[in-house]
Amino acid sequence: MKDLIELYKVYSGTAIKSRFQYSLDVLVLTFGVFFRESVCIIAMIFTLNVFDNLNGWNMMEIMFLFSIISITYCFLVAFFMVFRDFPDWIKHGDFDRILLRPRGIFLQIFLNGADWVAALAHGLLGIILLIVSSVNIGIEWNVYKIIYLIITIISGTLIQGGIFVFFSSFAFHIREVAGLRHFIFWQSRKFATFPLSIYGNVIKSVFTFVFPFAFVNFYPALYLLDKKELLQGNEYLFYIHPIIGVLIISLACAFWKYSLKFYKSSGN
Repeated sequence: MKDLIELYKVYSGTAIKSRFQYSLDVLVLTFGVFFRESVCIIAMIFTLNVFDNLNGWNMMEIMFLFSIISITYCFLVAFFMVFRDFPDWIKHGDFDRILLRPRGIFLQIFLNGADWVAALAHGLLGIILLIVSSVNIGIEWNVYKIIYLIITIISGTLIQGGIFVFFSSFAFHIREVAGLRHFIFWQSRKFATFPLSIYGNVIKSVFTFVFPFAFVNFYPALYLLDKKELLQGNEYLFYIHPIIGVLIISLACAFWKYSLKFYKSSGN
């Protein structure tokens, strides 16, 4: 484990030095990502100014949902973003270099992928939204809720990271997976920015049992916002997101290991 941490420090340090050597460019890109994500918040504000609330959820509560998505995405791009671009590694022949190095293949890929600019922007936006929404809602934070929030962030990162790894594994079979990943992951993430309770039963089931984005922010938010009455008879959904996170990332890694057997070099 110590060796792994030291290796991650080396990879991360190199990436940070490379990325942040042009400070103005980093500042502009960070602001750009921050502004792009903020547009969603502005759209929510305009929407709720017309409808007042969405099925019992006011603007601050929806902002709280969005804050969890942003913070988990911050850690996602800091640890798993390389899997977004992994199909390009195969197409351009870069994956062959990984195979020749005396380290675990998955570990090398994992350590290579951090988009620190996007992580900074999403993390900053998420923290601001979390503080503003929590204060306005009047959440009474205690040790248990803080620990629950930390577990939620870790679980949400693992769930989304597992989905990234799962779809990147398809690149060993079909090379190009950008369309599939966009259709599943990014569209699911858009659904998750709003309360799951505003959708029909089919959508609820899909995002609970098929693509479990509901465990990234919706069910944990119900617990933290004291909206437990919305899950009467299904209170277990408040507590199983760590299990879901570990299960998703474990299955994704197993599928990665299986798919690796089908790798064929592009020869570039």
